[in-house]
Amino acid sequence: MSWAMDELEARANAQLNGLAELDEKLKAISVRETSADDLVTVEVDGVGALTGLWLAPGANDLGTDGLGHQIVSTAALAAQRAFARRAHITEEFNESFAELLDSRPGG
Repeated sequence: MSWAMDELEARANAQLNGLAELDEKLKAISVRETSADDLVTVEVDGVGALTGLWLAPGANDLGTDGLGHQIVSTAALAAQRAFARRAHITEEFNESFAELLDSRPGG
């Protein structure tokens, strides 16, 4: 009986460690993107939230509407890249977690 409990504990620990690693990887996502004209640079986190904004000299020349559009479109592109990273990390986790579940005794 002790072996079965040890096996169960080891599997539970492996699953918890996998979840903790997934959480760390997702929290570490950061994407920086610069507009084609190099006037706007944004940084977003793994959920697409803006974490940094840099405006180059000349950015004000775009006017309020143009600058606003440039910021939003650059941030949207960065968010898309962040979401792609998030999806890739999640897909890798799902595959490894499925392998862990499939390897269980009687699984």
